Amino acid sequence: MLQIQNLVFDAWGRRFFDGASVSLPRDSKVGLVGRNGVGKTTLFKLIRGELVLGSGEIGMPKAARIGSVDQEHPATAVSLIDTVLAADERRANLIAELDTAEPEHLGEVYARLSEIDADRAPSRAAEILAGLGFTNADLARPMSEFSGGWRMRVALAAALFAEPDLLLLDEPTNYLDLEGALWLEARLRKYPYTAMVISHDRELLNNSVNHILHLADGKLEIYAGGYDDFERQRAEKMRLAEAMRGKIEAKRAHMQAFVDRFRAKASKATQAQSRLKMLAKLPPVTATIEDRTLPFTLPSPERPLAPPLIRVEGVSVGYGDGPPVLRGMNLRLDIDDRIGLLGVNGAGKSTFAKMAAGALPISHGHMHRDRRMRVGWFHQHQIEAMDPTDTPLEIIRRALPEASEAARRSKLAQFGLPALKVETTVANLSGGERARLLLNMVAMERPHLLILDEPTNHLDIDSRRALLDALNDYDGAVILITHDRSLMELVADRLWLAADGTIAPFDGDMEDYARFVLDRARVAARAPSQIAAIEPPAPAPAPQRKPKVPTGTARRRAEAAEAALARAHAALKDIDTALADPGVFTGDPARAAALGRQRNDAQGKVDSAEAEWLAAHEAYEALKVDG
Repeated sequence: MLQIQNLVFDAWGRRFFDGASVSLPRDSKVGLVGRNGVGKTTLFKLIRGELVLGSGEIGMPKAARIGSVDQEHPATAVSLIDTVLAADERRANLIAELDTAEPEHLGEVYARLSEIDADRAPSRAAEILAGLGFTNADLARPMSEFSGGWRMRVALAAALFAEPDLLLLDEPTNYLDLEGALWLEARLRKYPYTAMVISHDRELLNNSVNHILHLADGKLEIYAGGYDDFERQRAEKMRLAEAMRGKIEAKRAHMQAFVDRFRAKASKATQAQSRLKMLAKLPPVTATIEDRTLPFTLPSPERPLAPPLIRVEGVSVGYGDGPPVLRGMNLRLDIDDRIGLLGVNGAGKSTFAKMAAGALPISHGHMHRDRRMRVGWFHQHQIEAMDPTDTPLEIIRRALPEASEAARRSKLAQFGLPALKVETTVANLSGGERARLLLNMVAMERPHLLILDEPTNHLDIDSRRALLDALNDYDGAVILITHDRSLMELVADRLWLAADGTIAPFDGDMEDYARFVLDRARVAARAPSQIAAIEPPAPAPAPQRKPKVPTGTARRRAEAAEAALARAHAALKDIDTALADPGVFTGDPARAAALGRQRNDAQGKVDSAEAEWLAAHEAYEALKVDG
């Protein structure tokens, strides 16, 4: 599908690619990995033709379509569903052609629409939007009503819906919650064409791609399998390379010793000269040096506080005079708790974090919060709010006004910022460097509680692992909000779920939650209006005799749904019969166009009737089993 040959590219005073070559298998799912700043996003721009190659070639099949998500979708007056439908330019152009095509060509246009399965487009678009967190009611809302973060999701939905031959996604989970990331993970596995994803999300790279493309030292190398497979293969390759280097160096030392010993002896001169020639032909070898990732510094509290750190009883919390965002919470947090906070965006996770940090007062109920408790609170808005003209040294000076200049620079070095970076402006620091600075800053005072709201958005995989190690060494309490499933699984030992206006313990682990999220997405795809009706799995009750469940109402609903489906199919069949007559297009073009529009409406009614029939029969069968 994609072939790169001897790619060389220089920009901004450095070389990004130095004779890089790779060939991607057709319809493969590829994870593009490498340290921050090595040129992954630059490669995407080169593939899209936004940057000019220095030399080499990037080739794709003729007429292949490339799709990507570069920025949020504009805030227009167009509805959400129509915005996504317009992303499929082939379908949009054919539908537009219906209004201008000559009567004798209308049949050909309808045939082409049928070939691309245009009738299913609205339901397919709604399925993608439901998976990314939009409700059925959102479909008719104009784009101008959605925030920038949600418009980024629309851009992602549009790219997935258009199904280009090569889909390029650059850190797609950075603007998704965990639920959206889980859905995307499953969706990418089933993507019908070639997809290349830049990601530092280990679970996505293990579960969604079948190849890893590694970018390092200006070279590209492809490995089969997910990220764990790539790590094993690369470690073995480095081990073999190091062993070969040792053998070559030993051989070189042996021959050099022979030459040094016998070069002056006439009887051995010929052999010495021969050894010199062999030495010249030995391949150059360099030691394999792994990039070192500096650790995070998350010092534990000096002395633990008496439990609980926080206890809430019947607590509600909100903003100003508005209705509470969260209500009726009954929770307890102790010094050794590692809480993973789950829930879709907008469910109240950040509101709870503000309340726990002491930045938002409760409006109802009772809250015990130890007054001696120190809290380290990291959230994404801190990165966005940083003064671009500030420097790490100025920031640490304000935080440590009594410390010496040497102590401040030493502290920044512990944070992973080298001497060259301490006086660099924030605007010129990478996202990972800013996140590393702030994460270490919030933990500098040895907090009893760390609240981390999406701490990994700007961190590469190795830095995420360093953060995981630091959290596992930290002895205080942790509240973690993240879309990084691997970090959540390895840090959290208890899960709380924000849903339906409250927060309560979730009975299960991350595997259970992943199944819950995907089941909800599947139901939403069949009937988006039912998404709110699904509840998290409850603890299994003790075995008992099941009461008799009345099934009459459910049976009547199923029968009515079946009859409605039959009527919808019959109406669609009548329209198809009329359209099958060639005389319609030549004798009455206006009627042919009207029939085309009626067919689109009829197909929509069939899709809705099928969803209702499926839901009704599932409910009826479940009640029969219970009864």
